[in-house]
Amino acid sequence: MAKTGTTTKGLRAAIERSGYYPALVAEAVEAAVGGEPVASYLVHQETTFDSNEVRRHVTVLVLTEHRFIVSHTDEQAADTSSPTPYATTSTESVKLERISSVVVSRVVANPEKYVPGTLPREVVLTIGWGAVSRIDLEPAACGDSNCEADHGYTGSSTADDLSLRVSEAGDGPDAVRQTLAFAQALSEATAATAASGR
Repeated sequence: MAKTGTTTKGLRAAIERSGYYPALVAEAVEAAVGGEPVASYLVHQETTFDSNEVRRHVTVLVLTEHRFIVSHTDEQAADTSSPTPYATTSTESVKLERISSVVVSRVVANPEKYVPGTLPREVVLTIGWGAVSRIDLEPAACGDSNCEADHGYTGSSTADDLSLRVSEAGDGPDAVRQTLAFAQALSEATAATAASGR
């Protein structure tokens, strides 16, 4: 389930509609936002299955004039550190000028019949700001198939701070639409920040 919008009241309402520990999530998000006006937001809840346990997770993304705020809340079963179930909430506030990439991957059915404006069946939103990077390495080689020399390694580094997958089948068409709207607002905000030299 994803919700998006542009007001602090709307943000709180979307968190409450998600039904996932709304008082806890809202308090953490509102503390991170502070008094800044909300330009756009996205609330995404997902359920995962871990062996014989069902786990829920909610991600809240908030865009203000100067910052991108991301909040994650996870629930945990009772364990050796706690005799009762518990939840963990974290928030991170990122200056817009630190955002290095906003990647939107769209999956469409029957691309040969695609009509502009048709909703993708799946969207993956990946946002990078340099906190987490993934490095993929592989042995380097030359063109000689008989060469046994060590040519070192080659690879690539990819920003991988946040990746959010939303599908029409699992989350509904509104969730896909809302994810695209938030991604566009964030892309426009980062472009404006870069243009102003902030």
